[in-house]
Amino acid sequence: MAAGRNSRTIDDVRRDLEAERDRLATAAESLRESVGEATNVGAKMRANLPVVAAGALGLGFFLAGGVGATARLLFRRGREGETKAKAGRFRLVDRD
Repeated sequence: MAAGRNSRTIDDVRRDLEAERDRLATAAESLRESVGEATNVGAKMRANLPVVAAGALGLGFFLAGGVGATARLLFRRGREGETKAKAGRFRLVDRD
């Protein structure tokens, strides 16, 4: 080993290590806080509540088959009779 090339003492190295540990701890705490803010979905939803509510309403309408039901209601063709009751594949039709 080549002794004497480095002019730092053991105390200098320990001080530098301690300073680096403090900086690392501060950076880790800062990262924890920023990750906590970034993953707080509840606060983000509360900030955009009207948009979230409209999206949920639209998605619920779509998933419930509202598009097809609305289209059938608006674009229905004439039928021979009016259905009075339906149970499975059986229907009671008024053909007056």
